[in-house]
Amino acid sequence: MTAEAENAAAPGGMVQRKSGLDVFFSTWPPLVLIAIFWLALVLFVALFAYWLTPYDFMATNVLARLRPPALFGGTFEHLLGTDQLGRDVFSRVIASIRISIIIAVAATIITTIIGVTLGFLAAYFRGWVDQVILMLVDAQLAMPFMIIAIAVLAFFGNSLVIFVLLLGLNGWEVITRIARSLAISANARGYAVAARDIGASPVRIYLRHILPNIATTIIVAMTLNIPGVILLESSLSFLGIGLQPPQTSLGNMVGYGRDYIQSAPWIMLTPAVIIVLTTLSVSIVGDWLRDRLDPTLG
Repeated sequence: MTAEAENAAAPGGMVQRKSGLDVFFSTWPPLVLIAIFWLALVLFVALFAYWLTPYDFMATNVLARLRPPALFGGTFEHLLGTDQLGRDVFSRVIASIRISIIIAVAATIITTIIGVTLGFLAAYFRGWVDQVILMLVDAQLAMPFMIIAIAVLAFFGNSLVIFVLLLGLNGWEVITRIARSLAISANARGYAVAARDIGASPVRIYLRHILPNIATTIIVAMTLNIPGVILLESSLSFLGIGLQPPQTSLGNMVGYGRDYIQSAPWIMLTPAVIIVLTTLSVSIVGDWLRDRLDPTLG
């Protein structure tokens, strides 16, 4: 779009130019800026959780149980109050953010690796391999993943490693379809054909030429997958089949706080609000990235 088209024509033939602030907010909407700020704050807390927690998140003090937050009748000794065992809610929230972010990012990376690998295999071999992979995608979409997750965790246990691997198996079908379609399209482009003509191996063509050219779309798909992982982890932990003590997560805190929703609502509401704000922020940033970097996904 030209500079003339970007300017609004004022009455009388005068051309009104956009101010620098208008241009900034048209590029970075205020809602996106707020979402980015919140995500930056969450990442900062996750990275420096060890130094930010005023107390050991597992330390109990029955003499200080169910104390309210500082602004609701409590003291600043426990900023967000204490839980049913006298544990500092603020310290537990910080530790839970760290674990939840680790789970969400690690599971999304696993999902992306599985999806891109299967998508590339389908695009390269085509034929019956392509059909088998597409059948697996359809089967994954048809199965209720929550029920599968409950069965797997009940059978194998719910250690952090198993939990992350299980969540990594959720959502790969979407990335597989995206990677497959983009790889098929990229295979017919000049750079892939030229690399094939000079004798480059299929692995080199896909990893050195095709993958960098479709990376933007894959990153957008990863971003849009993260909220689902956070909500799935929270749901499983809320049902009591997620992470078990002494480990903690945001969903874990919500699950244990539901029994005290009337007497001590801060135990449940604090992590619940963080879950809502984080998933909403990731969705807002993901939608904005999709519109900016790859409008074809809209």
